Amino acid sequence: MSSQDVALVRRRAARARALALTTVSTAGTGHIGADLSAMDILCALHFGVLRGGPDDPDRDRFILSKAHASAAMYSVLALRGILPEEELATYGAADSRLSTVVSTRVPGIEFNTGSLGHGLSLGVGAALAARVQGSGRRTFVLTGDGELQEGSNWEAAMLAASRGLENLVVVVDRNLAQKGASTEDINALEPLDEKWRSFGWAVRTVDGHDVEELLAVLGGAPLEPGRPTCLIAATVKGKGVSFMERNLEWHSRRLTPDLLDQALRELEHGTDD
Repeated sequence: MSSQDVALVRRRAARARALALTTVSTAGTGHIGADLSAMDILCALHFGVLRGGPDDPDRDRFILSKAHASAAMYSVLALRGILPEEELATYGAADSRLSTVVSTRVPGIEFNTGSLGHGLSLGVGAALAARVQGSGRRTFVLTGDGELQEGSNWEAAMLAASRGLENLVVVVDRNLAQKGASTEDINALEPLDEKWRSFGWAVRTVDGHDVEELLAVLGGAPLEPGRPTCLIAATVKGKGVSFMERNLEWHSRRLTPDLLDQALRELEHGTDD
């Protein structure tokens, strides 16, 4: 992609961060740390990689397995024009379709994925369906690293490789944090890249906040013919807001108006990726 395209995705990621922060603050609930760690990946996919709109039967499929990053997902869909931006103010309300885990009531959401650990299994099914139908569509799955402690992921990984699903890409949001502690303290995942390779996947580690690198690698998938692709994206929980970055308290915490103002000021004057 051109430098102008990369800059546009960066600007949209900065805007989506601000929308997600405001959304969570208004609702008084959410998982803002996870929203911010995943935002650059989401924007690279939705503004530079995924093909086709929500009504296109041959569209690429995207599955947000870490469904608690819903405010980030809805913010990106609003910037795509799929969701009215003003509807973000209803996030988490009892009568809102914007539930705190992503819901298929919203255009652009392929599956309900509130139960962690199942997004990759759904992705394998979607990739197999594309093959059976003779479609060139691709399937992308964004998973959290903590949910890789669920065994269903590794069953799906084994099947994907045995079926040679080169039309399947999983991106691991490797922020090293889950509720309460580091992933490595709770149930260590390392060496994560070697685990994926041992299951037959083509693997690359990338900077999950480097939009240019994300666009280049995601756009060039598959990494190897005949193999599914795994990108381990090194990220920072709470990326872009100093008091949230790498702070486990911000896995899920209420964002007060004063803290929201501080966070938005930092985004306005800080980095845009």
